Formats: sequence, C-alpha cells, structure tokens
Amino acid sequence: MPPTTPYAGKFSSCAPHSNNSYPQPPSPYRSNTTPKPSRDNIYNTAYCASENPYDVPQSRSVAYRSVSVSSVAEKEHRYNGCTRSENPYLSPPPHSSSCPGRAHRHTSSSSGSEQSFRNSRNNAAMAKTQLYGHTVTASYGEMCYHDNSLVSASLEALIQHLVPTVDYYPDRSYVFTFLLSSRLFLPPYELMSRVCHLCVEQQRSGDALLDKIRFCEVAPKLVQLLTEWTETFPYDFRDDRMMRCLKDITHHVARGDEHSWRAMHQMTQRLIKRLSALGQYEEAVAALSAVAMERPASLKSKQASAQRGDVLSVCDDPFILAQQLTHIELDRLSFIGPEEFIQTFAMKDPLENHKGFFRKCKTSNLEAYVSWFNRLSYLVATEICMPMKKKHRVRIIEFFIDVAQECFNIGNFNSLMAIITGMNMSPVARLKKTWNKVNTDKFEILEHQMDPSSNFINYRTALRGATQRSETAHSSQEKIVIPFFSLLIKDIYFLNEGCSSQLPNGHINFEKLWELAKQVSEFLVWRQVVCPFDRDRRILQYLVTAPIFNEDELHLASYESEGPENNMEKDSRRSLRSSLLHRENRS
Repeated sequence: MPPTTPYAGKFSSCAPHSNNSYPQPPSPYRSNTTPKPSRDNIYNTAYCASENPYDVPQSRSVAYRSVSVSSVAEKEHRYNGCTRSENPYLSPPPHSSSCPGRAHRHTSSSSGSEQSFRNSRNNAAMAKTQLYGHTVTASYGEMCYHDNSLVSASLEALIQHLVPTVDYYPDRSYVFTFLLSSRLFLPPYELMSRVCHLCVEQQRSGDALLDKIRFCEVAPKLVQLLTEWTETFPYDFRDDRMMRCLKDITHHVARGDEHSWRAMHQMTQRLIKRLSALGQYEEAVAALSAVAMERPASLKSKQASAQRGDVLSVCDDPFILAQQLTHIELDRLSFIGPEEFIQTFAMKDPLENHKGFFRKCKTSNLEAYVSWFNRLSYLVATEICMPMKKKHRVRIIEFFIDVAQECFNIGNFNSLMAIITGMNMSPVARLKKTWNKVNTDKFEILEHQMDPSSNFINYRTALRGATQRSETAHSSQEKIVIPFFSLLIKDIYFLNEGCSSQLPNGHINFEKLWELAKQVSEFLVWRQVVCPFDRDRRILQYLVTAPIFNEDELHLASYESEGPENNMEKDSRRSLRSSLLHRENRS
C-alpha cells in the first residue's frame, strides 16, 4: 500500500482567509523534525520538456486506475528485456470465446469467416504451451501471451484484433492501449480506414440482402468502437482525413441501421462540440500569451516597475492564490490529449505538410502547459527581484513559501515545483542579504520533498500519498492530484526510449504499450477532476498576463537590489546594462 507519510503533518498550515468557504486539507507534514538539506542551487532555470538534467527514472509500481479497468495487485516481471509491473489490462483467457485466434479469420466471405474462426479456436486449443514454474507462455498464430496477457503480436494481427464482429468486441483496455500507441507504427487515419474496411468486408457474402442483415448486426459494435475513439482521442479528428473516413462510415451505417445512424450522428455532434471548445481554448491561450509577451515601459527599469504593483496588491492570502493556481493547472490539464504524450515520439507522416495546421497542433496543448510552468517560475522570480526595499523582498519570499506549502497540501505539485524553481533561479538565490532575513525552515522542507536526488524519490512518495488520498476522497478537494508535469513527460520518454517497440521477430512489443497506457491512463483520471474552488478573475488575470522579466532583466534587477560582490558580477552588470540599452534603442 502506498505510504501516507507525506500527508501526516509536519507543520501547521497557514490560517485560511475568513472569506473563503473551503476548509484547508490536512497538512502534508509530520510534527517530527526532518533533515534539512543544504540550499544548493539545483534549480537554476525554469524546467523545459526538452531537457534531461536528471537520471533515468526507475521503474514505478503505480496502481493503474481507469474507468474501464480495475486496479490489480502488482508483481514485478521481466520479459524481452523490459521491466514491468503485472499487466492490469488482462486479455481474455486463451480458451474463451474471445480468444485472440479470432484475429486471423478470412475476410472474403461470411462462411469463410465463420470457418476460419472455428479453426482458430481449434488452433488455440492445440497451441504450444510452455510451463516455467507458475507462468505460462503461449502463442496463438501471430499473437503471443504470457500469463494470459498479450505481450507481442504482428501489426496486422493487432489491427484485426481491434475489429468488432457480431459475436466479438475487443476489451476496452485493449482498445485504449492500441489506439494510444498505434500511432508509433501508422497514422490514425490509416488505422481507422483499415478497421472500418475490415469490419465491412468481413460481412460480405455475395448476397446483398444477407450482407445488409449482417452489417446491421455488427453496426452497433462498430459505432461503440468509434464512440470510444472520438471520446478518448478526439484530437485525432482534427485531421480532415479522419473526418472524411468518419463521414464515409456514417453514410454506410445510414443505409443499413437507422438506430446506429442516430448514434453516429449524436457521436459526431459531441465530437464537433469538443473540437470547437479546443479551438476556443487555444485561441484564448494564444491571446493571453500575446498580452503577457508585451514589454510595457514600466518593466524597462526597476524603479518604474516598482510602481506597477505586485502580487501582494492583488492577493495577500497564500491559500487563495494556491487555489487560483490550481484552477489554471486543472483548466490546462483538461485540454491535453492523451495521444500528445505519444505523438512526441511518433514518426512523421510523409504525406503531411510540416507547416500544416494538424501537424502544428499535435502536441500544442502539452507544450503550452510546459510553457505555463516556465512562466510561473519567471513570475515568482520577477516578483522577488522587482521591489527596491529589502523588507518588501523578504515579505514576498515568505508569501511564496506559504503559497508553495498550500499547493503541496492541495496536491498541486506542478505549481509547487514551479515556485521552488523560480526561488532557486540564480538572480534570486544570490540575494544573500534578503535571504538572511527569511525564515527558511518551511522552504527547506518543501525543497526536500521535491529534491531530485534518487530520481525524485521523495516527490514520488508524496505523489503516491496524494493518489491514495484521491482514491478514498470524501470531497472534490481531496481528489485533486496535479503531478510535476515535466517529470511525467520524462518518465514516458524514457519508457519509450528504454524498450524497443518491435522485437527481433518483427512483432510489436505490446508489453511496452501496456506500460505506456498505464502511465497515460492515470493522467486521464487526474485531469478529469473539476476544481472545487471559487474563481477570482482578478487574480487569474494577473497570474496569466502580468509582465515578467526575462533572464537578463532578472539578473540586472538582482544587481540593483544587491550590488555585485566580485569583479565577475561587476562585469556581468556592465554587460547587461549595455545590452539592454542597445536593445531598447533598436526597438
């Protein structure tokens, strides 16, 4: 069972503001003392998804959670050189009516299909089986199983296994896993075209009336498959080729089954609504980014920038600010498609124009979320470096420490890490006179919780605790789990790079696909949580649009707050002043 120590209480939470109706969650700290790590500057810059500054993530035993698959006890296995937890997407037993041998029937006629299906059942019964202790490895045609779990198969067999028939529908966990990772081997529009073609062709018998009757029988299951596709991976349908294929199969269904046609029509309407909402979200994010990128005159000098106000003039309650940060995090998480994690590794379709809209949007929401992390880090650093007076800087540092603590209590690890990153940037870290006036006890505990040592073992322990709390939550607030997103991306990246997608015999390494699906599906559960806190539009607007210093401006502001201590810093300040002055004159 995941440890619960991260939520046992190390120090008391900040007192909630009287006008806030939401009680604080239990503090994640124990009352006992914790070793305080040294304040080495290990978070020098904002985290970027393309960087890999830490060691390769270790294999994790995180319970898989999905609306369609229940959690199972995990055991460690090794297969084909890839360490994994026991597969939670257990495939049907080899001798069940949904045996994978069904994937190799002929599609030329209905009688041929039935005969091939019976033959595959017989082949399954006579399949080679090898016993190794208590495990069983079996091969059925082009699909290999280990302890009743699919571990490898040819691409053709996997596609055929996805095709529904009158008496068969693929397991939902298989549908999710294959639709998620199939894009590593072929583009989604090609997969959809082949699945729909197979589903139609295998019903043909040469008799038009019989063909119509048979297709009417299989149409509801085809609609069910397409519904799962459009609801779980709606962004695939931003490709015009996907929409054309969907339109073609809708027309085919309309000729045979009115009930299925109505279901297809309703599914298409929901899909269009979802894609419209996505387009509006992307336009809003672009507009906010454009406002934030403006460089008003008030930021061109430290003296003038001090007159624009700061975060304390907008919100002086750390609990409320942490709530508003959580709003932004959950809003942006909800628009990240699960396929964006895999799309990063997928080979480019040679038929796609790299400047095309679809290609540009394949990972845009994921990238926008990483950009939000970087913005928050720079906003924290800007707020600290901007004040002229030392006591004001001290107050802002202590305020952000309290905000970080509240983010931890809520389960918002991404904002927590962004705040820690901003406070450890070199322009902030060098303000020694300011830091000497700050009580850093709480900050050191938070740094310890997010310490990257041993592959973020402390953070991973805290994340398991938050996940357990979410699973047994009695309120919507306790369901919130917002992971440190860049580390999640790295885990998936190293899982993809660490295991081969194809085996020497040409089979797809489906064991790897199970693991990718397990990590992504947990993210899907986290992103479904609706933020329970009240929105404060004034605070939200400030967080996403307030101008921030770039790196050079941060260093210069830091030198103006506390002068250079050595010749190197003096030279750096002189160079920065000259560079910024030249830039202003050119603009």
